[in-house]
Amino acid sequence: MTDHDAPFVPARPTRCFEDLVVGEVRRSEPRLVTEAEILAFARQWDPQWFHSDADLARQSVFGEVVASGIHTLALWRQMDHAINADIDFVCGIGWDEVRMKKAVRAGDSIHVTSEIVELRPSTSRADRGTAITRYAVVNQHGEEAVSFRSINLVYTRAGRERPESSASTSA
Repeated sequence: MTDHDAPFVPARPTRCFEDLVVGEVRRSEPRLVTEAEILAFARQWDPQWFHSDADLARQSVFGEVVASGIHTLALWRQMDHAINADIDFVCGIGWDEVRMKKAVRAGDSIHVTSEIVELRPSTSRADRGTAITRYAVVNQHGEEAVSFRSINLVYTRAGRERPESSASTSA
């Protein structure tokens, strides 16, 4: 069994807004992307011909089947949970500067990096703060396939202790 096949075990995260530090960098373990998973994902969620048919994809600008951007982001989400699941997020509220820079191909080994670039305590709600994180999906050659800035609300210690905390997405 590989890490991405491991059973899901829910747990309440332990790190609150006050525990986060600007400049903190994390890196996931590498993950091999296979042609079979690219084809399966594309056929269900993004059936573009160069994602979903290996023979036709050879006629594309890529010369082979490539993962869709949505598939690459789904892989990011999975790998991000492996490195940042200890952060007590309220929710994500947006992405900025999303760039699809390099196609992810069958046989690529990718990993995720995260860097906290900004922390803003809420001026209106003591139960949360805003954390802005720069993410990248990086291939085995050190090339960024995808990058973006993620804006997330994170519970403060006060918010974590209040079971009636609102699910509002306002900061």
